[in-house]
Amino acid sequence: MTDSCDVLVVGSGAGGLATAVTAAHFGCRVTVVEKHHQLGGTSAWSGGWLWIPRNPLAIEAGICEAPDAPLEYLRSEIGNRINDPRIGAFLANGPEMVGFFRDHTAMDWIDGNRMPDFHETPGAATGGRSVCAAPFDGRLLGEWAGKLRGPLPVASVWGMGVAAGQDMARFFNAKSSPRDALYAARRLGRHGLDLLRSGRGAQLVNGNALVARLLRSALDLGVTVLVDTPATGLIVRDGRVVGAQVAGRDIHATRGVVLAAGGFPHDVARIARSFDHVTEDAPHRSAAPRENTGDGLRLGESVGGAIAGDLMDPGAWAPVSVVPDGKGGAHFPHLVDRGKPGFIAVGPDGQRFANEANSYHDFMRGLFRLCPKAPHAWMIADARARSRFGIGAVKPFPFPDAAHLRSGYLVKARTIAELAAKIGVPADALQRTIRRFNTHAAEGKDPDFGRGDSAYNRVLGEPRNRPNPTLGALTKAPFYAVKLVPGSLGTFDGLRTDAQARVLGADEMPIEGLFAVGNDAASIMGGNYPSGGITLGPAMTFGYIAGLVLAGRPVTGIDDQEGSDAVL
Repeated sequence: MTDSCDVLVVGSGAGGLATAVTAAHFGCRVTVVEKHHQLGGTSAWSGGWLWIPRNPLAIEAGICEAPDAPLEYLRSEIGNRINDPRIGAFLANGPEMVGFFRDHTAMDWIDGNRMPDFHETPGAATGGRSVCAAPFDGRLLGEWAGKLRGPLPVASVWGMGVAAGQDMARFFNAKSSPRDALYAARRLGRHGLDLLRSGRGAQLVNGNALVARLLRSALDLGVTVLVDTPATGLIVRDGRVVGAQVAGRDIHATRGVVLAAGGFPHDVARIARSFDHVTEDAPHRSAAPRENTGDGLRLGESVGGAIAGDLMDPGAWAPVSVVPDGKGGAHFPHLVDRGKPGFIAVGPDGQRFANEANSYHDFMRGLFRLCPKAPHAWMIADARARSRFGIGAVKPFPFPDAAHLRSGYLVKARTIAELAAKIGVPADALQRTIRRFNTHAAEGKDPDFGRGDSAYNRVLGEPRNRPNPTLGALTKAPFYAVKLVPGSLGTFDGLRTDAQARVLGADEMPIEGLFAVGNDAASIMGGNYPSGGITLGPAMTFGYIAGLVLAGRPVTGIDDQEGSDAVL
């Protein structure tokens, strides 16, 4: 059986769907193929934030940066990689992309005008560079709602997503605030009704809302979306990619094929070659979906596409804990608890090794410095912190923790010395570490790692905690610990691409008819992690650019339009 379209997109995350929506809006016949039975990939499990400096929502709020301000920050963060032509294309087209999707599709945004950059290097901003998809009513997807990948199960509340910011804060405050308790009860009550009616939640937030809005937009534009449809090979004719072998049939694409299959976070062989910290006894534990096994990279390589291989870091590091589930363990990413008062992290020696409130990527870099091979650490909390914020996959009060204690995921002890014995770290060292931490936390200081000094640290903390939002002494028994191991939110290394999202060969020349976006393309940040949203922001921006190129439309800031002519 042979099908045809103008544009074939392999993968259904934000980058792939952005490409599909843009190309379809400008008149292309588009088909999206997804190997899994549900759509959305890593994007659907993400926080849904995009780093887009000088975006329309910031400008409308009166945050007007000079054009070179974001460039100054990136120069201080990624060095000479600022010369990558994709950087200029991203900065020029990102704001335009946000406006396009708001004005012409089912997308709606909420601003991140108080979301600071990760680091306070020259050019950093304390807000105005981020956007996120607005919450979405999943019922508007109709029969397609069941084909949307739900929130990360181990990080949700009975399958209900909780948005970062005020939504999450109100859940954390439910124990002490009747108003917030009522809010949480109503959210959970509505979710329960949704489960009874349709078997899944309809209050979509974060990355779930992002993918749902993109999917709704694609369907509205007549995009053909196929699930359970893996791409197994590319079709090449006269040196040009003209389609793909897909689930036992050929789909011909007259204008081009776009690889957007989510990188290689679960490609065991490529990870073994690329990740220095991996050993046979200490595998990598990515929080990305297990279906992301490097399909797009292999497809690109099969026709001469080049893998970057020279990035600062090949993955977007994050600490994870392995939650026993009878299927090899679910991977919980520790993105929130580390920066809350009442928590610290220690290495195998019982000592702190990093600022717990720094970004997940920076935190892991600290752990890799401590333990280059087979690294692990322990997240420790006292009873107050565990009750209010939870710890890892253990939900806060009033959710029980008995199952996690029985499985060994959560360790509990009456004293710090007893906890040290249970987790196998030196008791004297752990007691000294916590005594020192508590003494300084009471004063709102962290002379060892500067926790709470940066704007990002303070945002990650608890605003009502004084004098430092992220520092709180661990004094109330019992004490708890969860083991942290190396993980990631996705991968940075990928196919080399140009400013038009075209895949490049070893000779740095574009492979005709082949594009890559999202984590199938090498990170424009060169494997650095300067701010939250530097994965989804470029993914959707280059999806938008690829869609324009494939539709033969001009791209802002790009003079060479040979790619547009070549696909017509």
